[in-house]
Formats: sequence, structure tokens, C-alpha cells
Amino acid sequence: MANLTLSLNDDVLQRAREAALRERTSVNAVVREFLIRAADSQSRRLQALDALDALAARNDSRSAQAW
Repeated sequence: MANLTLSLNDDVLQRAREAALRERTSVNAVVREFLIRAADSQSRRLQALDALDALAARNDSRSAQAW
């Protein structure tokens, strides 16, 4: 597993510490889970855009009106 160093506003770090205490985990685990969810979300958005592009490429209908 790779290491990562972050610079955070003191308030953000304090809120992350509080979240970790509530969840009975570490700030490291809170940040790791956040980054996993963010990366997964981005991946799903890109897959959806690829699917829309593929659908648009298969659709050969044309409209005389401009959008």
C-alpha cells in the first residue's frame, strides 16, 4: 500500500478526527474510504458517458432543427 501526505486546513483535520472518533476508526481510514468512494463515483460517471457516446454513435436519426 502506498503512502500519501496531505496538507489540510486545521478545521478540516479536526472534523475528520471527529468523524473518525464517531466511526471508531482512524483519520487514515476515513480519508481512504472517501477516496475509494470518489474514485468509484468518477469511474461510474465515465462509464455512463461512454455508454451515452456509444448510443449516440449508433443513432443515425437527424433533425432539421438546431438545438
